[in-house]
Amino acid sequence: MADTTEKKVEGLLDEAKGRVKDGIGGLTGDAKAQAEGKFDQLSGMAQQEFADLYDEGETKLEAATAFVQDRPLISLAIATIVGAIIGGLFFGRKSS
Repeated sequence: MADTTEKKVEGLLDEAKGRVKDGIGGLTGDAKAQAEGKFDQLSGMAQQEFADLYDEGETKLEAATAFVQDRPLISLAIATIVGAIIGGLFFGRKSS
């Protein structure tokens, strides 16, 4: 139980850190900082969700599989957003 609580707290902290990075990136116009912030936010949210599913006997693969099976729309949304962020970092926006 304590391990689950620790994971939730870590997830909350990562999400908060991501919000701060995203905000600072928005204020300074730093797209990379914004992308990192969004990634940290998603990472923290996913970590919190995984903590809900965590059980001492489960392996990480079983936990990930259970997460996707129990929450397919959240999993799809996370994958889509992470893909968009990674695509934006690698390909960027083309100037006209």
